[in-house]
Amino acid sequence: MPKLGMEPIRREALVTAAIAEIGAAGSLDVTVSAISKRAGMSSALAHHYFGNKDQIFLAAMRHILAGFAVEVRSRLSMADTPRDRLTALVEASFAQSCFDPEVISAWLNFYVKAHSSPDAMRLLRVYQHRLRSNLIHTLRPIAREPEALADTIAALIDGLYIRAALGAVKTNDPASAILAFTAPHLEDER
Repeated sequence: MPKLGMEPIRREALVTAAIAEIGAAGSLDVTVSAISKRAGMSSALAHHYFGNKDQIFLAAMRHILAGFAVEVRSRLSMADTPRDRLTALVEASFAQSCFDPEVISAWLNFYVKAHSSPDAMRLLRVYQHRLRSNLIHTLRPIAREPEALADTIAALIDGLYIRAALGAVKTNDPASAILAFTAPHLEDER
């Protein structure tokens, strides 16, 4: 078996540290020095592996999105019906790995960063397109207006993340709140 090497391990440590630092600060107003210190390495190594703070942040968001994709695939693999698929998609959005306070802070800052960074905007659009596409595919057999309902569900997911970032989420089970809202808009499965 080939030796893994230090680069992937250090990159992972820097990404994890970036998420933690953004979560602690509640903003992108963190330094490469603080990120690298949390990761247990020099800022020179952080610059060597990523170049700058923006690249570290983009790597952190790719890491978060990859974790979300794992949650979605795992839950969808157990879904048999369109309603099961809908439940899987919504619950994946609020899985513990995705709805951790540090990750929520990173998401909120990701949306802000997308307004000034073409790379962040591209990554955000990929996420939004995949979520919308999955929702429409799932809703098509059970909703009269799957596109509109998919947009509403995506907005509810985003809204609950914003409220969580601001400390205003009133539910311990945001997925159930969205699914309860969605239920009256669904037809019997065909």
